Amino acid sequence: MILSFKDNKLYPIKEKIEANIRLEFKDGLTLYDSNDLIGVGALADFIRRKRHGNKTFYIYNQHINYTNICKNRCLFCAFARERHEKGAYMYSAQDVHEMLIKNKHARIREIHMVGGIHPNAPFEYYLDLLKTIHSVRPDVHIKAFTAVEIDHFSSISGLSLSDTINTLKDAGLAMVPGGGSEVMSDRIHDELFPKKIGRQRWITVMKAVHAEGLTSNATMLYGHIETPDERIHHLIQLREIQDETNGFTAFIPLAFHSENTKLSHISPTSAFLDLKTTAIARLMLDNFDHIKAYWVMLGEKLAQVAQTFGADDLDGTIIDEKITHSAGARSSKGLTRDQLIHMIRSAGFEPVERDSFYMPVG
Repeated sequence: MILSFKDNKLYPIKEKIEANIRLEFKDGLTLYDSNDLIGVGALADFIRRKRHGNKTFYIYNQHINYTNICKNRCLFCAFARERHEKGAYMYSAQDVHEMLIKNKHARIREIHMVGGIHPNAPFEYYLDLLKTIHSVRPDVHIKAFTAVEIDHFSSISGLSLSDTINTLKDAGLAMVPGGGSEVMSDRIHDELFPKKIGRQRWITVMKAVHAEGLTSNATMLYGHIETPDERIHHLIQLREIQDETNGFTAFIPLAFHSENTKLSHISPTSAFLDLKTTAIARLMLDNFDHIKAYWVMLGEKLAQVAQTFGADDLDGTIIDEKITHSAGARSSKGLTRDQLIHMIRSAGFEPVERDSFYMPVG
């Protein structure tokens, strides 16, 4: 790898990468401390191209956010509502059926479904949602319910985590998204989302998901009150879980959007931080195959650039995302397949349409 850096502290990291030596906590901090964004990006791009060459993956998917009624009321969330609050909603299984019928002839490969922690909905409601999706679109993979939701289902059903997960599988669940961990720090949990499950419970649920044969994504919500130390600790905890279970499919850095939240005084993340976080994730998570540039949060143009900073996946068409747009996201609510292909090709990469498990589809 022939690279020169403005920041001489990047040379020892380059040597580790060339020798296939795992980066340590102090290396992650060095990367965050560095102002040599191009150098950090070049290191990540080296790993990305070593793994995936010039390919960038995308999927034709549809999002369903089945309710915004949530008892947790995290300070960073603009999506959640109380049951009788203006704007509160909850889709019935019939509502979901009609949403799917509208896109019946689209070549959708995945349904991504998450929602709030409703205080009263029974476990059967969530099973009905899965069964409805599976009946209308038996050909798609259903990626649904974060670890926070699965923990809630276990509580309201009286089932063990294992039995809860297997019941969801029987109803059609194929994969689990990665949300809910935010930043795995007890300090941040206590300050920003004290009603939500904490770091250790999130890990327990994810390990149970993997143990029952389901893969998942992993995420990190950055750009609020967390420190670089806490970001690196989060990545290392994910890496340790992956060492044990090999159950994570992709990592998705999530840029915090503060508009309409109780943290609205916090400025939006900078492009500098977004690209650096993408690159550092690629460098620290040596046992993750894929790093996503989630265009919904980054915006379409910056997501294009992130392909040269370690990201090999742009997620998908989405179709009517609600959660991030509630917090002021200016990106589209959905993209066409042709728009995604253009985003990839115009940045000099080769688009590869995939399914939920990164198998190419044509």
